[in-house]
Amino acid sequence: MPAPRGRATATNPATRFDPISVELDPGVLEPDELRQTSTQFFEDASRSILVSNDSPDVGFNWGVNPYRGCEHGCIYCYARPSHEYLGWSAGLDFETKILVKRKAPELLSRELRKKSWKPAVISLSGNTDPYQPAERRFKLTRACLQTLLDHRNPVGVITKNHLVTRDLDILAPMAKLGLVQVFISVTTLRNKIASAMEPRTSIPSRRLDAIEKLSGAGVPVGVMVAPVIPGLTDEELPAIVRAAAERGAVRAGYILLRLPGPVAPLFQDWLDREMPERKDKILSRVREMRSGRLNDPRFRHRMKGEGIWAQTLAKFFEVTCKRYNLNQPMPQLRTDLFIRKPSNQLSLFDQELLG
Repeated sequence: MPAPRGRATATNPATRFDPISVELDPGVLEPDELRQTSTQFFEDASRSILVSNDSPDVGFNWGVNPYRGCEHGCIYCYARPSHEYLGWSAGLDFETKILVKRKAPELLSRELRKKSWKPAVISLSGNTDPYQPAERRFKLTRACLQTLLDHRNPVGVITKNHLVTRDLDILAPMAKLGLVQVFISVTTLRNKIASAMEPRTSIPSRRLDAIEKLSGAGVPVGVMVAPVIPGLTDEELPAIVRAAAERGAVRAGYILLRLPGPVAPLFQDWLDREMPERKDKILSRVREMRSGRLNDPRFRHRMKGEGIWAQTLAKFFEVTCKRYNLNQPMPQLRTDLFIRKPSNQLSLFDQELLG
């Protein structure tokens, strides 16, 4: 069955926790109904916003996620399984049912005012993209950035959306204080692949333009080639690194394709529809780099893989970065400027939360 227009997924498989699922029946739907799936937004009533992380594979201990689910719809997204905890599918539901944390900025400010908070780098975000299309409407990521600037708390941002440049009026002052760094995710430079694989993200040229605009405004910016899909996008690695360097990136990183839980069958279905001629090569290469499996969840293995192909990719990436001077460290973000605003008078919002 073809994917709905503007979506990467064509199915809504059952979750791990519910053996019953509902699927569209193409036999009883009109073509236009089959091809259109609108996005729904739901209120997220979370009473806390900071998420701790102890993984040795990532460079931050705290994250803020203003949204759950992601309309970008990247078929490979490792965050898809998290939607199952909400009773929804990792398939179309993940792309079309977005939870919005409208109180995220207030909750964040409340956390930063606590005496127990020790200033540390906070990631925006640790799960879904903070600049997904919903951000244009709700502006929660922008409000969280302003809160972090008010408290002089450092932040790292990773996104594949040009919308990040909208907030240069906040990011540039933060950069002058040594409080921010941004990574732009670039998976491919080929529009055709990007539109099929990441249907609602910014096109590759717009992501490169975001790197240029951030760099021009004095914001430390790097490129994250993530994920690298062996047999499909790995061949583009030198071109991506070069293009990012030419636009002002000072650092580069990469992550090997991860296919946890329900993501693997979704990705395989996508290959059947979009890349049937490459499917066997891609999956075979992934297994060679994942000890015979499509996913390896072990810390220190899941991001880079192992075996001869993984070692070759790592060396190739190292040499490429050296060639384009993208192996330089990002500036150390500052925590000594932190301002703990008074909390002796609780806002009505806080009183409601604590009540």
